[in-house]
Amino acid sequence: MRSENTAFTGGPLDGRVLPVLVGPTGHPPKWYEVPVPSADGGPATVHAYRRVPAGYSKRLGIQRGWVYEYVPEGRERRTLKWPWSKPG
Repeated sequence: MRSENTAFTGGPLDGRVLPVLVGPTGHPPKWYEVPVPSADGGPATVHAYRRVPAGYSKRLGIQRGWVYEYVPEGRERRTLKWPWSKPG
C-alpha cells in the first residue's frame, strides 16, 4: 500500500512527521488514533487526531496536503439515523 508523510500538531506527537497509509482515493484517514498503554497496567489512553488541510497555494488555491491536529476531547461518535435504530 502507498503511504504519505503527514505532520502532527499538538498532543504527544507534536512536531513529528509519520508515514500514514492512504486509501484508494489517495487521502489519509479522517481520524488517526494513538493508543498509549498505561504504566500501571490499566486501560490504554487513546489520543485522537483529526485530518485538516495543511494550506492552499497562493495563485490557484490548490490544497497543499494534510496535517493531523490534536483533539483533546477525543473523537466524536455518531449513531445511525435509521428508523429502526431509535432508542427503545
